[in-house]
Amino acid sequence: MADKEYKIESRNFSLSYGENLALLNVSLKVPVNQVTALIGPSGCGKTTFLRSINRMNDLIDGVRRTGTMLVDGIDVYDRHVDVVQLRRRVGMVFQKSNPFPKSVFDNIAYGPRVNGINKRSELEEIVEEALQQAAIWDEVKDRLNESALTLSGGQQQRICIARCLAVKPDILLMDEPASALDPVSTAKIEELIFELKDQYTFLIVTHNMQQAARLSDMTAFLYRGELIEVDRTRNIFTRPRKQQTEDYVTGRFG
Repeated sequence: MADKEYKIESRNFSLSYGENLALLNVSLKVPVNQVTALIGPSGCGKTTFLRSINRMNDLIDGVRRTGTMLVDGIDVYDRHVDVVQLRRRVGMVFQKSNPFPKSVFDNIAYGPRVNGINKRSELEEIVEEALQQAAIWDEVKDRLNESALTLSGGQQQRICIARCLAVKPDILLMDEPASALDPVSTAKIEELIFELKDQYTFLIVTHNMQQAARLSDMTAFLYRGELIEVDRTRNIFTRPRKQQTEDYVTGRFG
């Protein structure tokens, strides 16, 4: 039965790429309508974990996994799961903004069209609502027919967030969403996450300790594919239980 408090839960989840073990027995619960940060040094399995939730690792040859990954209590790797539907419910924003080489309008309308919505008035409503939610409507409302690639990096990243929101997901996975952005754009993305967390469950990979401390309710520390510690963010940063966690968050390694 689904535990209503938690949107995502992994149980002893392991994954390897060929001979390379990326995750080992990770058991993690991600609370609903909160921001959970995944921290840890490069190559520790953060992005792999993220991509396992909406099965993006299916696209890589030689991937093997064991254990369970649940979204709303349902095993996402169950053979009856519709992967297209899963990815609609579990949106993903990447480190490098990746708008389609189309107009701003067509970027946002893409998902709804794939889901069978073709009526122009309906699409216009969805596009405006998603851009409003992504706090970029005022900046692009007069540029809807221009290519999204003409926008600044920070604007492009918010277009990618709006593109996710347009299909009404439950979960937003974010892989270093602000690492390529300037401080002003980063602040806008962080503000946006704060405003949206009442409506969505966020799981965010970040290398930036200050960002994790500012943004997240919960923090999980991964090291060499293993989950070392997970707790309320303030505890991870002020009184971690494990020495390894303390060494990482205080910058002794990383």
